[in-house]
Amino acid sequence: MRKVIMSEGEVFHEKQRLELCAIHALNNVLQEQVFTKETADDICKRLAPQCVVNPHRSMLGTGNYDVNVIMAALQSRELAAVWWDKRRTVQSLCVDKVQGFILNVPSRVSLGIMSLPVKRRHWLAVRQVNGHYYNLDSKLKSPVCVGNEADLRTFLSEVLSPDVAEMLLVVRRDVEEYGTWLNSDDIRK
Repeated sequence: MRKVIMSEGEVFHEKQRLELCAIHALNNVLQEQVFTKETADDICKRLAPQCVVNPHRSMLGTGNYDVNVIMAALQSRELAAVWWDKRRTVQSLCVDKVQGFILNVPSRVSLGIMSLPVKRRHWLAVRQVNGHYYNLDSKLKSPVCVGNEADLRTFLSEVLSPDVAEMLLVVRRDVEEYGTWLNSDDIRK
């Protein structure tokens, strides 16, 4: 796993390997290498100890971990994943209470330089580092600066516009418990 250092300061960025985008998204949102294929496989075994074929990862053992693995991994770090209700506008987010975003988006499958007419699900991370938000998609060569909070809201709105895109908010457990990831006007709704 490689770390990319950018001129604006250090930004941790793992690059795509196998089908490990969930692990890369977790590490990128945490800004350090915390999880590995082995730790994710251990989580899968804990989630489905009696299963011969584990439903939380690829049968081939190359990754492709599901949301349950991401949620359990975050819980092991005293964090929570809040599934974003896309009926809300991203303007209702209290961005200061969110440590990062993990998005699940459709992604083209390619073999070498050839792109196949098939789409699979892909996990990617977005997070603030040194006052700027970065797209930390493991398929990118390096992190891409999204910009400030207004730019982040525009970016998230665009990424979430397809019906099939989803978002998890990575928050502290108390933020999840009290719902403070929403602006105070939206908590009452």
